[in-house]
Amino acid sequence: MENQEKHSGYTKSTSLAYALSQGGGFMLIQATVASYFSNFMTDTVMIPAAAASVIMLIATLWDAINDPIMGGICDRTKTKYGSFRPYLLWVPAVLTLVSFLLFLNPSGLTNGQKILYIGVFYILYGMGVTALTMPQMALIPAVTKNDKERGNAVTLGMISVAIAFTIASTFTTSFVGFFGSYAPLMLIYGALAIIANIWLFKTTKERYRVASDGRSVFEDLKVFGRHKKLIIMLIIWMMSSVGYGAMFSTSVYYIMYYIMRPDLIGIYMGVLSIGALVSMMVLMPLLIKVCGTVTKAFILTQSLTLICYVVLFFVGNKSMTALFVGSFLATAFSAMEQALINFFVNDTIDYIQLKENVSMNGMVSAIKGFSYKCGSTLVSSGVLAVLAASGYIANAIGQEPDSAMLAINCLRFALPAATCVILIVCLIFNPIEPHRGEINKMKETLKAIDE
Repeated sequence: MENQEKHSGYTKSTSLAYALSQGGGFMLIQATVASYFSNFMTDTVMIPAAAASVIMLIATLWDAINDPIMGGICDRTKTKYGSFRPYLLWVPAVLTLVSFLLFLNPSGLTNGQKILYIGVFYILYGMGVTALTMPQMALIPAVTKNDKERGNAVTLGMISVAIAFTIASTFTTSFVGFFGSYAPLMLIYGALAIIANIWLFKTTKERYRVASDGRSVFEDLKVFGRHKKLIIMLIIWMMSSVGYGAMFSTSVYYIMYYIMRPDLIGIYMGVLSIGALVSMMVLMPLLIKVCGTVTKAFILTQSLTLICYVVLFFVGNKSMTALFVGSFLATAFSAMEQALINFFVNDTIDYIQLKENVSMNGMVSAIKGFSYKCGSTLVSSGVLAVLAASGYIANAIGQEPDSAMLAINCLRFALPAATCVILIVCLIFNPIEPHRGEINKMKETLKAIDE
């Protein structure tokens, strides 16, 4: 058994190492940024919401654009360690430094200088996340063609992500109170990320790769573009980002200004995070087993999430019990989408290999990242733009205009409800599902050749 694991490039430790590289310190950093950075800009650094929106728009647009660039670079990296593994050794250290500098609040700067400082380091932060996420996503399909091994890696990865998100969302305000700022947390989280990614490097070996034969990045994009029905996958990845991002990034504003209970922010974020944990650890494997396929489980959970959000839009401020219970259920149903879309990344990589006989692990992962970050752009810049247009006033609890209150409620519940509808329609027409049999036969052939 040990020799077989070594031969396949996938060991008993691979799933756990992959989980901690995706979750662990890396996700603690991302969760802190996703949940608290917008509020940090507007309420701590005191950058106007309109200016903060522009920062988020520029940074996340560039972040999305550089995904295909990084994916192409990964696919064309040739070292004795493989195409993707080398990035695990040094990118986490760079990301740690950038994240630390991002959450500093330098004194003595003018408002314009603060905007420039935050803008530069937020762009660099996004580039660091891309440079680590792309090789991470591309690695597992290059290590194993075994669906069970892939599923274990993805599932444990999302459980780790959920745990990290729970910790960051629930305890960040307490951590900040203890350390005095967000910056020291970034150093601690970064150290954990460095250790996890070095471990992943040591427990993997890239085996399933088909040479790029000198193709350029643009030629890879053309290869993907030939399969026009895959646009449905792009929409699924993007809408998943919008729904999940809105769930967390708008919650601070909702509890602080719509419910007017800033003292409950930590508790509410904890409820959401625990819901995400239940989603990954309990509901996802159960529903996949009951439904039979990832696509059917995805459709069911989005339908249940939609019902919760519609109810909460109308009664969220009427009862704290209804708000907390409904939010928990919505998160428990919807959070697993972050894991389910990664199954579709692996499926798309296999589909391209089936149809084109080329490996585009990095490029497909990058296209997924591009789509996902387009969704993040809509959330991060769109939320702040809507707040600015609605007349939102920073730190004006109990004094917000009615237009801002309506905007906050719509952003918190109506926006993610709309993404549920779009996702359900796209999932019904999943373009890869009809080719499942062909893909499985191809993978069996590749495993037989390797053995």
